[in-house]
Amino acid sequence: MTRPPVRTAPPGAVYFSLLGPLTARLDGHELPLGPRKQRLVLATLLSRPNTPVPVEVLTDAVWPDDPPRTARKNLQVYVSAARTLLGPAGHEGRDRVVHGCGGYLLRIAEGELDTLRFGSLARAGRAAAGRGDLAGAARLLREALDLWEGPPLNDLRDSAGVAEEAGRLEARCLTVYEDWAETEIELGRPAVAVDGLRDLVERHPLRERLRAAWMNSLHQSGRQAEALAVYDDYRQLMARELGLEPSPAMTALYRSMLGRGREARRPAPAREAVSPAAPPSCTAAFTGRPGELRDLLEVLGCGEERVVVVSGPAGAGKSALALRAAHLLADRFPDGRVRVRVRREDGTTRSRAEILAELGRLCGVAGNAASPGNTASPESGAGGDRAATAALADAWQEWQARHRALVVLDDVPDEASVRGLLSRSGKCSVLITARGQLAGLAPVHRIALPALADGEALELLGKLIGAGRLRADPGAALRIVRACGGLPLAVEVSGMRLAVLRHLPLAEYADRLDDPSAALDELVAGDVSVRHRIASGWQDLADGDRWVLGRLAGLAEDGGFTLDRATEALGCGERAAIRAVESLIDAGAVTSPAGEVTAHAALYEVPRLLGLYAHEREGV
Repeated sequence: MTRPPVRTAPPGAVYFSLLGPLTARLDGHELPLGPRKQRLVLATLLSRPNTPVPVEVLTDAVWPDDPPRTARKNLQVYVSAARTLLGPAGHEGRDRVVHGCGGYLLRIAEGELDTLRFGSLARAGRAAAGRGDLAGAARLLREALDLWEGPPLNDLRDSAGVAEEAGRLEARCLTVYEDWAETEIELGRPAVAVDGLRDLVERHPLRERLRAAWMNSLHQSGRQAEALAVYDDYRQLMARELGLEPSPAMTALYRSMLGRGREARRPAPAREAVSPAAPPSCTAAFTGRPGELRDLLEVLGCGEERVVVVSGPAGAGKSALALRAAHLLADRFPDGRVRVRVRREDGTTRSRAEILAELGRLCGVAGNAASPGNTASPESGAGGDRAATAALADAWQEWQARHRALVVLDDVPDEASVRGLLSRSGKCSVLITARGQLAGLAPVHRIALPALADGEALELLGKLIGAGRLRADPGAALRIVRACGGLPLAVEVSGMRLAVLRHLPLAEYADRLDDPSAALDELVAGDVSVRHRIASGWQDLADGDRWVLGRLAGLAEDGGFTLDRATEALGCGERAAIRAVESLIDAGAVTSPAGEVTAHAALYEVPRLLGLYAHEREGV
């Protein structure tokens, strides 16, 4: 970067920088940060600002191979040093670094950390571009880039944990640089971006969007031969390194430059994740999933895993997480990101032919036969429909083999619904959301969405009812989110309801939710009903599993149940009880410990609201 970094810390406040070597400055003077292990702890906390960082993550960053027995005590010393360096937070003099059940949380404001300032400026720049204010967008994006002093945390990248965080930061910086360069080209100022783009392409030769911007900037500057050479170099590199051709969008850009003139043209944008109008619960329910989102972006972004299953009960925020990831992975899937729901609105499963037909429409895939149910002649009957479906399936597999796209198959009821849709070759990836575990699919990467932690659930509730109202009675707010069982949908519905009933004290609403006979009746906001969503998951269970769940729900009321108690409640042998419990785990109706533990030692749980619904059904 050619401009000096923009510093925004108020006088007397320490300003930290991660976009380059780790530094801390006070009133323009650089501060000593101590020995390397202490800097690793500080860098890990700063890379996840205002978010709990588990002790295990800090330990892995400092001692990746063989942590000493005194690791926790040493971490406490390093954290104490960070507290001293940071000083108190805000006007209330609160501790900067606090320790809780989720790990260590570092409180820091936007004006004290360059990555937070960077993100704020980038969002403002994109918003300006969305309004059509290209000049304002270019200015804000440039201001964000002026904070970038080099590869993030380049002095600590020998730690694998810090290197991962640094890689994510660098990817964000590159995306903003691409946004800025394309904006400058649209403004008719391509020359200002040429040199920077050339340097970045040399460091990231396979990043296609950078190359496209470099080609455009050269072309618009009248250097057509150089622009065409950039494409030719890229084509040869792709063939040599990956055995692939450039994307259709990149090829189209190249062909548009073969003619004369300097008409600015950007590659055709990849398709956004396509979805019908989502219910309100799919928007804010993403709150509080930083770890799962990070895992999802890492797995899909590296391209090593082609199928990922995100599982969790109805209302856990699976669709919101999937769509958020699809949006953030735009540059990794240049040929598109599409979403198809596998169920209809009434909860019934769509046919394979219906799903293939929709995928075909979204991606421009056409089979060699008529679409099922449309133009097949009466004489063809079921055989004609089967032939049409087979043709669509073959065309879909061929399309996936030739493209790099992300396909989101949302709300999948079982393995059979998607087996024929998964790519057998090529670079396409599939992201599946499902209530059950879909254990029959392999090999896949699995991400299970647990209940929200108290802090995450309170953050979501506060967004809906206002932070001031939350602070007025934090004890009642905590009772509300716990009565919701940490289910994002239930917390959101509670917030939506309280946002309308502004006169209702939080304590009174908490009392209503604490009443098992009334809780589900209270969790309704307009046309969004928690009971309705849970009922849909209940219908997915086999009759035998429903009976078992009804018997186990009572055991879970005091915090969980053991295998011995399940055996007694079900009136069966130990092996039968194990199979019954594990069947419910597979269906997503019972949760089990995250770590390895024997069946006898495990403490199993039924989510509170599902247990209440099971009691209702048991009494029918």
